[in-house]
Amino acid sequence: MDHEIELLHTRFITHDVRQYVTTRPEGFSFVPGQGVELALDREGWREEGRPFTPTGLRDEPVLEFTIKSYPAHDGVTEQLHGLEPGARLLMSEPFGTIRWRGPGVFLAGGAGVTPFLAILRDRERAGELGDTELYFSNSTPADVICEKELRHMLGKRCHLSCTSESAPGYDDRRFDRAFLEAEISDVSRPFYVCGPEGFMESVTEALKAMGAEPDGIVIEE
Repeated sequence: MDHEIELLHTRFITHDVRQYVTTRPEGFSFVPGQGVELALDREGWREEGRPFTPTGLRDEPVLEFTIKSYPAHDGVTEQLHGLEPGARLLMSEPFGTIRWRGPGVFLAGGAGVTPFLAILRDRERAGELGDTELYFSNSTPADVICEKELRHMLGKRCHLSCTSESAPGYDDRRFDRAFLEAEISDVSRPFYVCGPEGFMESVTEALKAMGAEPDGIVIEE
């Protein structure tokens, strides 16, 4: 790992997602949408690095991460959720291919929205969101990460779907080809796709079948 950082603050933002604020190494920079590898600086965990995305603004004096816990795995995310301020972490240099290519359509599944948080926040501050839309799929309304902020940022261009337990104000459809064809008419815009592997495969294949150019689909490679 390239850097040592310290946890400054942590809080729940959903029932199983926490925000982490850490120190920022001098000279560290990233492109919104890029990820880093994080590991706990403790015996037995230093080699257990996992990829996470900085979700704050790139010129802030601290780093922010938005991380979902998976208790059944008893792995790094569960260990992170038990940390207290002052804990030490190890961090790599940034990497990844997800980045802004202009106003378009963001399609996220669950915690896959995290690289998009950094991009959308950055572009909102620059006044360059344009007609960008977000389609964000979750199991239930309680699982939606940063819902108020996303609705405020995008207004009617924020489309939330809850596929297991829905409620008024949410769609309940899965993001299959029929859904995408009903919602999206212009396939010439950039598409940004992130989420579980099966979600990404089905969405990207549907977009290609609709006529979207493969080079216009932004995914982690």
